[in-house]
Amino acid sequence: MNSTPLGYVGLGLMGGPMTRRLLAAGQQVTVWNRSAEKLEAAVKAGARRAGSPGEVAEAAEIIFLNLTDTAAVEAVVFGPDGLASVPGDGKLVVDFSSIRPDATVEIARRLEAQNGMRWVDAPVSGGTKGAEEGSLAIMAGGDAADVERARPYIVTMAARLTHMGPLGAGQTTKLCNQIIVGCTMTVLAEATRLASNSGIDPARLPEALAGGFADSKPLQLFVPRMAAGIHDPPLGHAYTMLKDLDTALDVARETGTPAPMAGLAAQIFRMLTAARGEKADALELYKLNEPSAKRS
Repeated sequence: MNSTPLGYVGLGLMGGPMTRRLLAAGQQVTVWNRSAEKLEAAVKAGARRAGSPGEVAEAAEIIFLNLTDTAAVEAVVFGPDGLASVPGDGKLVVDFSSIRPDATVEIARRLEAQNGMRWVDAPVSGGTKGAEEGSLAIMAGGDAADVERARPYIVTMAARLTHMGPLGAGQTTKLCNQIIVGCTMTVLAEATRLASNSGIDPARLPEALAGGFADSKPLQLFVPRMAAGIHDPPLGHAYTMLKDLDTALDVARETGTPAPMAGLAAQIFRMLTAARGEKADALELYKLNEPSAKRS
């Protein structure tokens, strides 16, 4: 693999371990994060600390973003000392954030018109465990040549990269993923609680159901964590799932797509954020229907 100078902006739950995988593979990575303390692990592993997103873009040929929402992406791209503030011809932005498909298309077009930078939307699935292990699934939208240019570096951080179509296609695919994952989390929380309330050890459900039609990666990963109350580090924050489900519902309305299950899952995650806070682990859904005598 050629040693192309890389940049990474947004070193949170996902971006931190993904950056460390690039560094472990011997890549040159310049990093920036709004909260500077989140850079420490990457800097200790060999990353170069930048003072702004624009400084990252000056140092790198491919810039990876992993940010909270559309507003955060716009701020990093078009804000003071953002990506758009430096010459961009020949540079490529790969956005791992999960944002609206139409926002992705608009941001990409504005940036290219302003300084020539190209864009690939490449949201990820697999949670913090996948980020640590390099087992993420990544779905990409953009020009095929741009996706292939980034592929050697992306597969250092992920097990699968699928080009789904033009700009925005990756984000739309991620919304489909989030409908499946969000609804699955709510169903698994119900099943796990039913087992517990009925006197069955819920931690044995993955073993008992393995190989049957109910078996899945979420069953094997989520149920033991729910049953044991393991929420640190979180697999994902409640507000992130809620944001994605709300976006999926917006797109469903715009495309005339009925989405009753996604709507119900969104309301359950809204209850979770109200009850336990936006940064609660998404799997704390299991605690919403806990018998009152056991609640902390």
